[in-house]
Amino acid sequence: MKPDAERVAMTGNEAGALAMKQVRPDVVAGYPITPQTELMQQFAQYVADGESETELILVESEHSAMSAVIGASATGVRAMTATSANGLALMWEMLYIAAGYRLPISTMLVSRSLGGPINIHCDHSDAMGMRDTGWIMLFAETAQEAYDNGIMATRIAERDEVRLPVMTVQDGFITSHTTQVLSILTDEQVTEFVGVYRPQKSLSNFEQPMTYGAIVLPDFYMDVKRQQAEAMNNAPRFVEQVGEEYADLTGRKYDAIEPYRMDDAQIALVILGSAAGTAKDAIDIMRERGIAVGLLKVRMFRPFPHVEVAEALSRTRAICVLDRSLAMGAPMGPLAEDVAASLVPGRRVPPLYNAVYGLGGRDISIADFEGVIEEAAEVAQTGAPKATVRYVGLRGHEE
Repeated sequence: MKPDAERVAMTGNEAGALAMKQVRPDVVAGYPITPQTELMQQFAQYVADGESETELILVESEHSAMSAVIGASATGVRAMTATSANGLALMWEMLYIAAGYRLPISTMLVSRSLGGPINIHCDHSDAMGMRDTGWIMLFAETAQEAYDNGIMATRIAERDEVRLPVMTVQDGFITSHTTQVLSILTDEQVTEFVGVYRPQKSLSNFEQPMTYGAIVLPDFYMDVKRQQAEAMNNAPRFVEQVGEEYADLTGRKYDAIEPYRMDDAQIALVILGSAAGTAKDAIDIMRERGIAVGLLKVRMFRPFPHVEVAEALSRTRAICVLDRSLAMGAPMGPLAEDVAASLVPGRRVPPLYNAVYGLGGRDISIADFEGVIEEAAEVAQTGAPKATVRYVGLRGHEE
């Protein structure tokens, strides 16, 4: 943190709304859904108070919200939106369109379970459902990180070498509605950092007319998708570069992965999002008890940093990957499958298993993490987990 930075108390939703205001989007389309509603409500207040000159479009559904920002972005302006859970699911069709059209849209996801049964609390079901749509995905542990990601996302998306939409994810209620102390930038600092959006192509450029949405037949479709995949593969180095530039500005450095006490770790936990903070507390306690455990927090989930993950885990003796979502019918949860696939054949592969936690907002405590670590220590000794997938904190019985 820079010594002259302003310190304020705000929720994750308020932090997201402030970041949205400061990057100065030309168009924002919004529709309310819990727990994202407060974010868009606060941004609408900025517009109503004259603090933002953004054209705010109030639409009739989340499908319309994403459609509106796709249309706006195609005309060559900076466009953003925000959503949660079923709202993201209603955007599904348009998520692929935004990525396939290479539109640098930034969207804030306040992550929540997908029913049924109906549940409005945090898990990563919504985010994991969109993981293959072609969006860059950045997860936040804290409100500070949600704010910072919201600013960096625009800079990343609009890089000429990237030109892909970015989804920033914070945990519903746990981060979005919890007040934390943040270090914030001035509007002028953010404006200078993100720069002026200069579109490569635009429907508004009548001297170079173009078409969005034309049909592409089998003789070209595969080539177009490969170009999109190459852009995604190129993204990590620019995510890293933007992170370094942001660190120069703020003193806060963000990488694709963030190891915690991993230098000599024999046991590794791997996780996304807000629960990383609780995991760190448990790791400190277990370290005092003589267990060499560390944490690998994955911040950039798409594109998945498989090389960095494999290197960070290569010297461990047991790996427990914690998923806040299920992949129904798959061997493990989404994060665990990506971590397992990252462990390159030819290397020594430590025993790996999956722990599912926190579905529908179920709390995970320091004591829960201590139990996870103790079990992982047993796996390190025996060389084999008792089960490929276990569930943390089930009612009425233990696994």
